[in-house]
Amino acid sequence: MKIQGGCYCGAVRFEAEGDPLFKGQCHCRECQYISGGSPNMVMGMPASNFAYTRGSAKAFRRSDLENPVAREFCPECGTHLLSRAPGLPGAVLLKVGTLDDPSVFGAPQVAIFTIDKQSFHHVPEGVAEFERTPS
Repeated sequence: MKIQGGCYCGAVRFEAEGDPLFKGQCHCRECQYISGGSPNMVMGMPASNFAYTRGSAKAFRRSDLENPVAREFCPECGTHLLSRAPGLPGAVLLKVGTLDDPSVFGAPQVAIFTIDKQSFHHVPEGVAEFERTPS
């Protein structure tokens, strides 16, 4: 599978190739901040087959956390493009809304950090739920 996407203003573009490692939704408070209150929909793809094809992203890591996630944004419009999690080496977590064709996501396979899930968040029936990350 070859996936292309980019930011809202078009300054940054990317492509990823390969089979998705997983498709998920994260309900953690950090993701709620990033998404504006919703769970964060992500598709894990192999980092070895990921590349920026136009522009470059700016990375941000919180300095007050022990193992912070690196979040990459468009430096022009601020679109959150992807995350790189220390617990998932070799993966990029693409934000589904940045894909040229978000329908390739299909549906989540897993919902994580449901301990922080808000009453207005929806987890589809049959999706595995974890209070934190699965072991």
